[in-house]
Amino acid sequence: MNPEELKKRTKEFALRVLRFVNSMQRGRTEDILTKQLARAACRARSRADFVSKITIVEEEADETQYWLELLLDQSRVNKREIIDLLDEAKELTAIFTASGKTAKWGTLIS
Repeated sequence: MNPEELKKRTKEFALRVLRFVNSMQRGRTEDILTKQLARAACRARSRADFVSKITIVEEEADETQYWLELLLDQSRVNKREIIDLLDEAKELTAIFTASGKTAKWGTLIS
């Protein structure tokens, strides 16, 4: 996956999360969780300085997983949609982790 494809994929993921957040029933718990989820997903798009920020991107993707897991435990949400988002968050976290290791390792060799 090249950098442009990854950028497109993370942007689409963030948009999917935002659409999901907008479709949820509103309650105090959901409001708190979805605000955190939306913040985490939107920040996951930042890649300005790849080597120094990949760790932050990885952490944000991991945090997005956490908020999705909490929402999954709520009985009033579309579980299938959350599971799909959670699967994508896990895949993106794995990609960012591998990219970070490669970038950091490559930096040490250069």
